[in-house]
Amino acid sequence: MSTSDPRPNKNERRDAARDKARQLREEQRKKDRRNRFVLQGSLILVTLAIVAIVAIAIYSAIKPPAPGPLNMLSDGIKIGEGFHATLTPALQPSEEPVPSASNEPADVLDIRVYVDYMCPVCGNFEKANADQIKQLVRDGAATLEIHPVAILDRLSMGTKYSSRASNAAACVANFSPNNFFDFSAILFQQQPEEGSAGLDDDTLVELAKEVGVSKFTNISSCIREQTFKDWVKASTDRFTNNPIPDAAPQPDPKGTPTIVVNGQLYQYTTDQQGAFDPQEFASFLVQVLGANYSESSVPSPSPSPSSSSSSSP
Repeated sequence: MSTSDPRPNKNERRDAARDKARQLREEQRKKDRRNRFVLQGSLILVTLAIVAIVAIAIYSAIKPPAPGPLNMLSDGIKIGEGFHATLTPALQPSEEPVPSASNEPADVLDIRVYVDYMCPVCGNFEKANADQIKQLVRDGAATLEIHPVAILDRLSMGTKYSSRASNAAACVANFSPNNFFDFSAILFQQQPEEGSAGLDDDTLVELAKEVGVSKFTNISSCIREQTFKDWVKASTDRFTNNPIPDAAPQPDPKGTPTIVVNGQLYQYTTDQQGAFDPQEFASFLVQVLGANYSESSVPSPSPSPSSSSSSSP
């Protein structure tokens, strides 16, 4: 029987403890280094992300604003005989709108309307007078210049429908101007209620397709990307803050619809339900042109609508 003791002696136990402590310290140092590298890498990534966000914000703030839509140099698009648009260059960001030239011959009515596609009063004016205006424009007896503005964004549950609809109209003016008359009309035919979310972008795209626009792919992208949203804001600010060009008297207060015919403001009235009398507008057209315009030149107006409305200043 061996008398040797297999257990480590005191010195061996002390040395083993020291080795174990060294291993633990080395592992801790490695772990600390790994954590330090991870932390430094995370800080670098966070810093790069912050720099990128700041750079994007700065670029967005200083990038030059885009020009407005083609064919809306006056902030509106002028539609003439056969529903053909007057073609103009785009309004550049540093420029002021250029009022459209007076009609020649002078007995062609010059009708200008400023509308918000969410505005129920605008919708009621359209219902009452669309047929007679359409006949006048088709026959060459009048031009119609439509100025879309966006003053009712606050009444579309956060979707900014007024701005989106005005942008959609600008897209059509830019890419398919001869379809603008029909597109503007269908926006009123499908007008959402004030205070609702309004039509979504997919529906606006489908309405453009329904009226047969050319360059549909371009218009679809323009609507979805809100290509002319800066112009919409700028043109709305001009409408809100500046006098209406060549209009007397000036509307007070200013709101939509604002209708000017041959430089004269149409000071309309509505019934208790907010409906317009189309004969009143027909009589105003006769009054504007006086002896140069006869009652027979005004088409028979459609019956006055009975739908309700609210003022939209």
